[in-house]
Amino acid sequence: MRVLGIETSCDETAVAVLDNGKDVILDFTISQIEIHKKFGGVVPEVAARHHLKNLSFLLKEVFKQVSPESIDVVAATYGPGLIGALLVGLSAAKGLAISLGRPFVGVNHIEAHVYAVFLANPNLTPPLVVLMVSGGHTQLMKVNEDYSMEVLGETLDDSAGEAFDKIARLLGLGYPGGPVIDEISKKGDPKKYRFPRPLLDDSSYNFSFAGLKTAVLYFLQKEENYRVEDVAASFQEAVMDVLVEKTFRLARNLGIRKIAFVGGVAANSRLREKVRERASKWHYEIFFPPLKLCTDNALMVAKAGYEKAKRGIFSPLDLNADPNLNV
Repeated sequence: MRVLGIETSCDETAVAVLDNGKDVILDFTISQIEIHKKFGGVVPEVAARHHLKNLSFLLKEVFKQVSPESIDVVAATYGPGLIGALLVGLSAAKGLAISLGRPFVGVNHIEAHVYAVFLANPNLTPPLVVLMVSGGHTQLMKVNEDYSMEVLGETLDDSAGEAFDKIARLLGLGYPGGPVIDEISKKGDPKKYRFPRPLLDDSSYNFSFAGLKTAVLYFLQKEENYRVEDVAASFQEAVMDVLVEKTFRLARNLGIRKIAFVGGVAANSRLREKVRERASKWHYEIFFPPLKLCTDNALMVAKAGYEKAKRGIFSPLDLNADPNLNV
């Protein structure tokens, strides 16, 4: 089964073609990061306009290399995300499905991130615990044996990725905040400043990063002599302490020995380091997608579309974009 996947939920325009849920035929992505840098974040209207232009170009490139008739299923993200951006990809996918006479599958963006780890690890089977951590979402999930997903914890305010962006802005490091803080923190002392670890000792599996962001803001307003590298490293350490502790606590309480980390923040080098240390000590199996599959991409959409189509789950052509879609 050959699936064409389309991803336009935020600021990456991506198209991929996947055979039998595992063989990558094509994988194209155009990022808008450089466009949105000057605004300090993604501007929804600007993102949607660029998706229109970029998606048309990418689809032309795809059909230069693969026959339209070879496509068996068309899949696209329909939420969550920016409504204008979602509508671009969703509308294009529906139009393709109609013109090709092929079935259409609407894909949940969060679930697609989870499927990225199965794409990268073909022999991985559930149940497993998943930390989904990105610019828009921070959630702890359980993937059951039938691949259904349960959200057992989530952020009560800012996502981890949003907190990284805001702290990077306060430190004058630019956008996006995750990669730049990750890089500059390698030159800093993560123990230099003891920022709060919100909800670390709370019995729930929820997260909260707004208070941590405020603590860093107050610190910067009060202090004059500090190294940006030390502040960045200390902030990052606080975030990672909470993410790692709560994830392993959930796995331990559920009696599950397999843990996956997905989403853009799963590319963070300090997170990967701390996770590997904990897993080695406690004998857990851990799984990360390759860096390319951590950020938004169309391969994960195609994989999710394949798994749904394989089970005979298709979507109606009047499916609406849902910017607030949950798992």
